[in-house]
Amino acid sequence: MVDRALDASHLSELVHLELLQHAKSVYEEQGTLTDDVLSALHFMFGPPLLQALDLVDHQSVTLIKSEPAGRIVYQVVGSSGSPYLCLPSAGYCPCLFFSFAVLKRKEVPMCKHMLAILLASAMGLVKETTESDDHVTNLLLSAAKTDAEPT
Repeated sequence: MVDRALDASHLSELVHLELLQHAKSVYEEQGTLTDDVLSALHFMFGPPLLQALDLVDHQSVTLIKSEPAGRIVYQVVGSSGSPYLCLPSAGYCPCLFFSFAVLKRKEVPMCKHMLAILLASAMGLVKETTESDDHVTNLLLSAAKTDAEPT
């Protein structure tokens, strides 16, 4: 039974990646996402899609690379103006929606912040900055401290 769940999860991830690759190709060719691509994205990712596209439109996704270690984190400025430090390689976003709708209820595969990272990356619309290892470490420690505080 566990193997089937892992197979379904793996298959779903492969479909997501293939769809994002298709979206990237279409965007590179046409400079926009077609209605067919948007429909497919909405089918796969659900309600967070429109909010994620809004974040991409507002250039809210920044890749932060540390030097000299080369660690990568993403900062997504949410619609409220709050920055979220996301770790797509670990499948993690600190937003409440991620905690409840993605992890607990499993309603959608990801939150708008994580989806915005994937879309902005596919469309070549990620801002990039380089910071010191110490600065990135402090960002992560600050985010961890904020996440651990009771609400």
